[in-house]
Formats: sequence, structure tokens, C-alpha cells
Amino acid sequence: MWLQQRLKGLPGLLSSSWARRVLGLLGFVLLLLWYVGGRARRTGAGPGLHLLPWSSGPGEPRAAEPQACVEAATRAWRVLQERGEAVPLGTRVPDGAADPESAPAAPPALVGNGFLALDVSHNRLWVMPGERQPPVAPELAPFVQLRPLSAQAEAGAAALLLRQGLVRRVRCLQPPEPPPGAGGAAGAAGQAASAGAGAQCVLLQEDFLAHRARPHLYVQRIHIHNPTERVAALWTVGPTPRPPLKAFSSTLEKAGDHQFLLHSGHSPPLPNGKVNLVVVAAKKLVDLLQVAPKSLLDEAVLWVVYISEPVDLRALKAKGAKEMKELKALQDLARKEILELMEIPVAELLLDHQQLWAQLFASGVEMKKINDAHTPSSLTVNLTLYYMLSCSPAPLLSPTLSRWERDQMEATLNYEDHCFSGHATMHAENLWPGRLSNVLQILQLSDVWKLTLQKRGCKGLVKVGAPGIMQGMVLSFGGLQFTENHLQFQADPDVLHNSYILHGIHYKTDHINLAVLLDGEGKPFLHVSVKPHSPPVKIYACEAGCLNEPVELTSEPQGHTFPVMVTQPITPLLYISTDLLHLQDLRHTLHLKAILAHEEHMAKQYPGLPFLFWFSVASLITLFHLFLFKLIYNEYCGPGAKSLFRSKEDPSV
Repeated sequence: MWLQQRLKGLPGLLSSSWARRVLGLLGFVLLLLWYVGGRARRTGAGPGLHLLPWSSGPGEPRAAEPQACVEAATRAWRVLQERGEAVPLGTRVPDGAADPESAPAAPPALVGNGFLALDVSHNRLWVMPGERQPPVAPELAPFVQLRPLSAQAEAGAAALLLRQGLVRRVRCLQPPEPPPGAGGAAGAAGQAASAGAGAQCVLLQEDFLAHRARPHLYVQRIHIHNPTERVAALWTVGPTPRPPLKAFSSTLEKAGDHQFLLHSGHSPPLPNGKVNLVVVAAKKLVDLLQVAPKSLLDEAVLWVVYISEPVDLRALKAKGAKEMKELKALQDLARKEILELMEIPVAELLLDHQQLWAQLFASGVEMKKINDAHTPSSLTVNLTLYYMLSCSPAPLLSPTLSRWERDQMEATLNYEDHCFSGHATMHAENLWPGRLSNVLQILQLSDVWKLTLQKRGCKGLVKVGAPGIMQGMVLSFGGLQFTENHLQFQADPDVLHNSYILHGIHYKTDHINLAVLLDGEGKPFLHVSVKPHSPPVKIYACEAGCLNEPVELTSEPQGHTFPVMVTQPITPLLYISTDLLHLQDLRHTLHLKAILAHEEHMAKQYPGLPFLFWFSVASLITLFHLFLFKLIYNEYCGPGAKSLFRSKEDPSV
């Protein structure tokens, strides 16, 4: 009864102005407290305000902390991405299979060295035994998977670092909150550590790479930073055979202070019924990684892979003597190399790998400005170059190469006769695809590129391996070709509306950079610069027709510019040679009809609409006016025409 009476009096209370103001002010304050507290929790910048009864307490996991930790750890990737040296692979790359929703959007996470190809996202291994031979895919998960013993929340990201030749994956793990009453000092220290964003998270960074100079070696480097007050523990799983095919057996072997696992087995059967024997030796990693509070852990797992020529599966099952001898020989090779590698500091192996990849990317293609939809983007060009280098061996970079063999390969690399013949490949979409979805597509693209280069006069460069493949791709992109006496730039004058730079073109002992740039009016011009090496060699250049005296190319920072001239008939736009007399004589051997500036050539190529079109338009306009004149004449001057002026006697007025 009391409550009913109070409810009946509520409308009268709200009719008072001061009561409505107090109620409105109270509602505004509650709304403000809810907004400020929720924003503080979402940003992870502080403990937030837990003043409302439904607000989250200190024990609730804050999902923003791992994400803030990931953003801090990957901040340096943004600068590399702007320079075209890093490609993000999505917000999370799982240990097993990729997320089906995010996988198609990200390029394949491939690392390789021409013999090994590894898909980090799907934890798969391919072995490329040789040219024109199908890749071998052992049923073995190649990498170690790290699984936290306990984690309240997790976030991660991954990127492909092109100039370092590796995939880097970052994971931030938020450990569970300590139980109530677990220790006043520890609890207070944990709360103090959580004051900053991501301070409670354990940072796990993994680098995956296939060593550039050692074709049988791939590495997984593990770095763990534990800033919390608790021990961080992670289970290690793998490498393991993939079910249901368990074609591998594993043994633990010891040699002195070193322990390693030896996995022996065979690949899935080929269409002809044969298989490849596969032996993988791996450094032994403890089953549980434990990182003390406020400390770091650096670990690296080394793998060595050897395969045999195809053998008959039935003979293998029958334990034939030949097959067992081959398997034992592979095991001996794997044991020997893994023991040698375990004596080398891991930092030295990683530094050697990164320096070699940086040398490969001293050459390349840089897209400055794209003005059409058919020219590949900078991301497409960089990814294609990286993938082709990852699928190409590099015998020139091998530490076991003799001095004579090295000199022969370098001579081929510095001057390759008649490479690249034919038109430029800039607009060949099958060679510069905008999207590659899996590793098998990349391996097929590598075969197409090698076949194209071989058929266009670049067999010597393909034999050199990855440095030669890079050189051939750069030459083909812009339409550069070596001849007996010079290097010529024979791009199509009609497609010079895009700006790009070809870096590190090997010529003799020097490196040449050639750029196609646009001035303020959109007119193209050529810019050439030289990076000399000892001993210095004089290099000269002249534009199309070589009517002007050749210019000596120097190492001046501003370089040298040349106008784009178009000859009739069409000849190369630029000639580069170390023989000055050859360039001076060249003008007398071209036999040209005319030399035009680029804008004059384009005006003749596209003179506008044909005469018949304009004649038709003019005829239609003339006929329309004649018809209009006839209508007016019949209205006022024909039979029964009306007078132009009406008199007052007109009854209609």
C-alpha cells in the first residue's frame, strides 16, 4: 500500500522543475562515468573507472593489452612497408592452417633458397631437387609450434621482410591473473607492471628463413621477452609427421655436447610409383621452454634436409640393399652438416643470410608513378622479385665455390650477350601477377620466368642462379638488351607515361641506374646514374639516333638526363657503351628517316578523330539548319503564309 501511494505521487514530484533538473543531472553523471570508464578499458591506457556495479573489475582480462603489445612490437614495420621492404601477412598467422577468412587476402608466407621452400602459414615443406623436376613435398610439419601453457588473451601479426629474406611473426600472450591472496607484494608488483599498455604481456618473436648460402639449411629463431613477475612457459611441438601418413621414423642422437633428432622417411608416391628418400636432422629443443620473470630467452632451431633420387616404393618396402645404402648415405650427410652448423654461432649464420639477401636486392625495380591499370604496382613487383629469388638457387653465393668458378659466373653476370631480347615484360600480367594464393602457383611462376629468360638470350644468367635471375628480370621489365658492343634501352615509346627506376644493372664492373621520369608537363625523360667499382671504367651514353656527341657517365649524385627522342623507323631510345668510337660510328649505321621529340611522335600516333567523322558531323549540322530554314520559309513565305505584321483592320486583332 505504501509503495502504491508513493508511485501515485511520482507524477506530482516530477512536475516540479527542480526535481527534473536533479534527475537529469544524475543521469548525465552516470552516463559520463560509464563512457570514461569504458574508454579507458578499451584503450588499455589505464586501469579504468570501475564505479558502476556492472563495470569490469581488476580481475577481468583486458583484450586491448595484447593488441597494444603487438602494435608496439610491429611499429618499425610501417617504415619498411612504406619503403617496399615489408609486406604484412595479416593480423594472425596460426601454427597450423591459416584462418580461411583472412588467408586469401594475404600473400603466401614463403621462405626459400632454391632447394627448400617453406610455407610458414600452413607449416609445409617443399624440396626442389632440380630444374624441370617436380617439387617433393614430404609429409612432415617442418617447424616447431609454440603453445603457451596458460594464457588469458593472445594477439599476433606477421610480415614478410623482403630484404632480409625471412618471415617474422610476433605474438603477445597475456598470462592469467594471480589468484586472490597469492601474495601482497607480488600482487602489488603485478598491478604496477600493468599500468602501461601491454606491460603484462609476454612477447614472442619468431623468425623463419631458408639460409641463402646453405641450400640444405633452414632456421627457426625464437626470441621471448617476459616483463611480468611470473614464469612464462610454452610447450614445443614438432616437427611431426602429418597424419594419416606416418612415413617418418625419428631417433635421438648425441655427439659430444650436442643432441639432435634424425627423421628418416620418404615422400608421397609420384605418378610413376616412385618415391624420394628424405632425411631431416634437427637440433633437439626442450619440451617446455621456461622464461624467468623480467628476463629474455633466445633460441634457434636448425634443420638440415637431404633427399635422394626417385626410388621404387616396392623395392623400398622389401628393404633392398641399394635403397638402404642410399638412406644411410643421406643420414651420414645430414649428421655431418648438422654437427658442423651447431659449432657455428647462430648470430653469424643469420648475419650471413641477411647480408646475402641485401646484396641480391641491390638490384631491382622501383615504381614511382603509375598512370594506367595495366602496369604492375610496386607491391606486385617487389613480391614477384622476392618469390622468384626464393625459388632460385644461388651457386655464386656458395662458400664452397672455387675461385675460377666464381670468376666465370661474375663475368657472365656483368656482361650477358643478347639478354634480354624481345619486347619489355612490364605489361605481361602472367609474369607479374597481381595475386598469388599458394606456394604451388609461385613454383609454377618460377618455371615460367626461367623458361622465358632462357628463350630470350639469358641462359647464362639463369645458370648463375638468383643474382642472374634478378638481373634478367630487371632487364626484361624495361626492355634493356645487351649487344656485342653496347647496352640499349628499347622500350616502346608509346608506354612511357609511367615513372619507374631500374636499379643495379650490371655492366662491366659497374652498376647502372636507369630511370624513366616525367617532368612538370608530363613529358618523359631518361635519367642515368652510375655506381662505379674498382678499377674505374669510362662509360658513355647517347640518346636515340646518337646525333649528339656521347656523354660520359660519372658517379655524380645528380646523374645525367637525356631527352626521349623517337626515330623513324623505331630504334632504341638510349645506348650505353664503354667504347666511345663505337657510339660515334653508330649514327652512320642507323639510316634514319626522321628523329622526332616524344610529344611530336605521340601527336602523329594519335592525331585525333578521322576526317570522315568531322565531315559527318558538319553534314548533319548543315542539313538540320536547311530543314529549319525550310520550315520557317513555308510558314511565312509559302502558299497560304501568314503575314509578318497584322493591321488594325484585321478582325482577329
